[in-house]
Amino acid sequence: MSIETVVDFGANGAAWKPFDDGRSGTGCTFPERLSIAQVAPLYESVPPKLYGGTERVVSYLTEELVAEGHDVTLFASGDSVTPARLIAVCPRSLRLDEHCRDPLAHHILMLERVMREAHRFDVIHFHCDYMHFPLSRRLKVPTLTTLHGRLDLTELVPIYREYSDMRLVSISDAQRAPLPWANWLTTVHHGLPQAFGIPRAEPGSYLAFLGRISPEKRVDRAIEIARLAGMEIRIAAKVDPADRAYFDEVIRPLLGGPGIEFLGEIGEQEKVPFLSDAYALLFPIDWPEPFGLVMIEAMACGTPVIAYRRGSVPEVIEDGVTGYVVGSIDEAVSAVKRVGDLSRASCRRVFEERFTSRRMTEDYVEAYRSLIQPGASRAVALGRHAAKSYTVAE
Repeated sequence: MSIETVVDFGANGAAWKPFDDGRSGTGCTFPERLSIAQVAPLYESVPPKLYGGTERVVSYLTEELVAEGHDVTLFASGDSVTPARLIAVCPRSLRLDEHCRDPLAHHILMLERVMREAHRFDVIHFHCDYMHFPLSRRLKVPTLTTLHGRLDLTELVPIYREYSDMRLVSISDAQRAPLPWANWLTTVHHGLPQAFGIPRAEPGSYLAFLGRISPEKRVDRAIEIARLAGMEIRIAAKVDPADRAYFDEVIRPLLGGPGIEFLGEIGEQEKVPFLSDAYALLFPIDWPEPFGLVMIEAMACGTPVIAYRRGSVPEVIEDGVTGYVVGSIDEAVSAVKRVGDLSRASCRRVFEERFTSRRMTEDYVEAYRSLIQPGASRAVALGRHAAKSYTVAE
């Protein structure tokens, strides 16, 4: 059953400046306090109890916006925890709700709630792919959509061709490669709170794999790298129902070997010490990863990353500084042996310079303001992160 509850913890008392659209001849003054809607997927709570990159990013962004004095309304599941005004369409996150049979029904209901409240907002920020496009096209309120997933599926091309008026935000420049002609507003790399992580000066004794078990994440490759490098590997990963057969048939037989510890899915409190105590994080992906939040989580803990050259990896990892970007198992094994040459303090420094949630929030606020007054921010119009030349790996 879907219900709607409204919990209002929004910031109060921030003064508005009059907004002038320029027609009066007095110029335009932005409101100091924007009214912003954040629309999250309902599969995980905000923040998630366990695994969930998109919902975690939405949580960090929402908290920073509220801290800056903006009036934020979060549309999310009822077990979300937020300083914003919460509009809950379902009582709990759908992935952990054993009674949920049709997640689409809850999302459609959420979009109806968003449309009903739309007049209250200066801007509506969607994080749920393209589901809202038909409704957003008919709204007078500015909207933008951050795309958190892969875009290299042929079925997506007609959707983004049809809705070429929807303003999109990429989470890496590489993510745009399949749809370079889409209506990109800017690229905003993910960020974590400055306080995230427990940087450890000395490296740990094991290699870490953190994420989910699926063919494209290649935990089998991580196990092989650790075996050839002669190191212990600890695997903290969830298994979705869709990947259960793959886990049982391909991965489970590999877990019985020496030096392999499978921890299953871990929560936020366990994640930080897991990464901080690791020698390095293995990220041997076999797909065009749009961002890879775990890479900056490791960097925040001072832990170097050994990652395959796919998707966003070259944008996130500074080769020879925060880890090594590799193209084969042999290169990865060689990189493991060179991790001692890297500075864990430098990993943390790069995180603080490039990947904090404050920086992410500043980028998004600039994007919001550019929509309220089109043309006001040339940096956003051109893309905060300069376009790069890159090749999509096959």
